[in-house]
Amino acid sequence: MGTVRGCEIPEDLMYNVENNVWLRKEDDGTVTIGMTSYACSLAGQIVSYTPKGVGKDIKKDKSAATVESGKWVGPLKSPVSGTVTATNEDVAKDPGLINKDPYGSGWIAKLKPADFDGDAADLKTGSDALAAFEEKMNADGFGGC
Repeated sequence: MGTVRGCEIPEDLMYNVENNVWLRKEDDGTVTIGMTSYACSLAGQIVSYTPKGVGKDIKKDKSAATVESGKWVGPLKSPVSGTVTATNEDVAKDPGLINKDPYGSGWIAKLKPADFDGDAADLKTGSDALAAFEEKMNADGFGGC
């Protein structure tokens, strides 16, 4: 598990650092996406989760869900284009799961990617992701999780 300024950044995941989202490729060819612990720290306690519906096509860098905290409302932008195959019912019942376990039970959506190889080419992983998050946190003036 990588850590940058106290924020967990699992090195086995792929990241769109600019949008603070992660992606995990699943064995069945789908991908699971979610908010990073850094995004959770910036947003504060998540109180609402409104995902796009199953069957909905989403373009890369467009909203897969809207999340709301006490100080922020905004889109969780998908790191790849694809069709929503599942949304997280547990998070719908308890949006705070996103904060408690952003890389596990707090996932946002599962997608069937339209062009995984093309879309994933600019995603970061491993030490590249850690370095990119350090640079982003520095530019954002972020003290830490």
